[in-house]
Amino acid sequence: MRHTRSDRSSPPAAAGGDHLRVSDTEREHAATELREHASAGRLTMDELDGRVETALTARTQRELGALFEDLPAQPRREPSSRVRAKALGVRIHAGAYLWASLAMIAIWAATGTGYFWPLWPILGWGIGVVSHTGACGFGPRGLRRERYGNVVNQLKPAGRKQTRRQG
Repeated sequence: MRHTRSDRSSPPAAAGGDHLRVSDTEREHAATELREHASAGRLTMDELDGRVETALTARTQRELGALFEDLPAQPRREPSSRVRAKALGVRIHAGAYLWASLAMIAIWAATGTGYFWPLWPILGWGIGVVSHTGACGFGPRGLRRERYGNVVNQLKPAGRKQTRRQG
């Protein structure tokens, strides 16, 4: 049985739109899917380099679809229980912060709206919430690290150079 693009989580969409042009986002998504296949051992580094280069220069759905014809469909990954627990902890912390901040503002408003003293506990606790969120891996870098592990650093797209910022 041959799988069509509509029953895969991989980009591009259905086979009926093969002639349609693809966006930059679709090309990046295809490159990411190819890196996941390489990290699973289905592609060699040379094959990955060639396919990523083709994906990043593809113009149509057909060109992107051809890159995945010999690869199995990638099932949608559910977050691990550890990731769900971290997310729950961050949500609880942020929710408690929000309610406590609102309560302090209500107390301030009820006592005559003088000096805005809730600023200091809100600011202090806010720094803690942001730190907790980053430590749990929910910042921009943390999500990539959690999803792809150390493979991200090994599987960079071909042709892109890392530049150091000079300060």
